[in-house]
Amino acid sequence: MLASPTTEKLPLFRKPQIFAQFPELIAAESTRHGGVSTGHYNSLNLGGSQDLQENILRNNHIFFGALGVPFEQVAKAHQVHGTDVVIVTKPARFEGFDALMTNITGIQLAVTVADCTPILIYDPVTGAVAAIHAGWRGTVGGIVEKTVAAMQANYGTNPENCVGYVGTCIDECSFEVGDDVAQHFATVYKRWDGNTGKFLVDLKASNRDQLIQSGVKHVNIEVSPYSTVLHNNDYFSHRAEKGLTGRLLVTIGRR
Repeated sequence: MLASPTTEKLPLFRKPQIFAQFPELIAAESTRHGGVSTGHYNSLNLGGSQDLQENILRNNHIFFGALGVPFEQVAKAHQVHGTDVVIVTKPARFEGFDALMTNITGIQLAVTVADCTPILIYDPVTGAVAAIHAGWRGTVGGIVEKTVAAMQANYGTNPENCVGYVGTCIDECSFEVGDDVAQHFATVYKRWDGNTGKFLVDLKASNRDQLIQSGVKHVNIEVSPYSTVLHNNDYFSHRAEKGLTGRLLVTIGRR
């Protein structure tokens, strides 16, 4: 069931409702509140920007500490807007991957976003989890489908058992693109705006449908009702803030 957007100031993070049925799971999406960064990065900036590195590190300790996760258990990646998936066997920082997956208890996967789409997947049967950063290139490249296929191949995951979350990102009415980008999307995910002379693309719907096409049941998917642009007071947006902004973090792991 979808939450209703609110104008109230959010805490450090939101937990996807669909994962509440799994007490062994730690899954959350950060907001921009509760950190120590200032200026353009105010305040819970969790990476990928020109902010002071000591502030980013402190914010990570604040965020993961609030979740009860030691920062030393976190696995992240230097994201490149691609479709490669890394199998995580120990906490580390990986280079060149936009999706991480593991079946090991105590490893907390995390991806950073500031308009791109985060997706979390949990297989409660095998215990496998995945965290995905889907930029528009990753979306059209099928990164969600590739991740589910990798979970099947490596962990024996049955997609019908999986639960997924498509997180907060740029909304369809804000993601204006030219034909160079729009041409890569199926008609169902784009519409022409005659007022702006641009196409509007729905990243959430495209990534949700990749989960469904991979075999995840529609009823096992939650889609965030929030927008990095429309709810910019609570979420960082690279586009709305013209590149001078922080990064949100979306995370999943088993305790």
